[in-house]
Amino acid sequence: MPSGPAAPAVPVPDGLVQDGPAPAGPVPAGPVPAGPPVAHAYPQRPEYAADQAFEPGSGLHWMRLSRRHPWERRIMAAVWAVPVAAVGAFVFAQGGGAAGGLLWVALVVLGTVLAWIVAELAYRSYGYAERADDLIVTHGVFVRRLIVVPYGRMQFVDVTAGLLERWMGVATVRMHTAAAATDARIPGLPAAEASLLRDRLAQKGEERSMGL
Repeated sequence: MPSGPAAPAVPVPDGLVQDGPAPAGPVPAGPVPAGPPVAHAYPQRPEYAADQAFEPGSGLHWMRLSRRHPWERRIMAAVWAVPVAAVGAFVFAQGGGAAGGLLWVALVVLGTVLAWIVAELAYRSYGYAERADDLIVTHGVFVRRLIVVPYGRMQFVDVTAGLLERWMGVATVRMHTAAAATDARIPGLPAAEASLLRDRLAQKGEERSMGL
């Protein structure tokens, strides 16, 4: 038997799916009201309430280290791994044969790979921020730590750099206070940035100690 006229198409907002036949009657003109929000198809990154304790606050953002810092740690791990693997393999080969030496080398290689991974995680966990009355530093891979160093408690600030750090153009800034527990260090800063940070901290420490 002949079918009736086809029902007019109804526009559907993006993200919604219409089930069943289109409703009868004229279609209202104008924009179609948005439906309920559609749930995201991918799981979101979990947020932990404890992370709020490690935020800089006051609308500040963490200042990060130089990308050369993890590579400095990786190079140091590789430099130490070569003699340790050679000496250990020789000793184990004398007592347990070639199998013992190869097992020792494999363990050293595994330890070096883990050190490379931890170097990247440590770089991502490090951050510092200069606030009005103090400097805060956070770091830690397995155990997160946040140190608050009041400018008025700083006794002196020094900058250190080893041979590899100087070759890579980075340095470490150390803040020393009356209490050793509040001492802090910021490694892996570009040399120029470390010098400027040292001068700013020294100036703020002098101003707070004079009551300005």
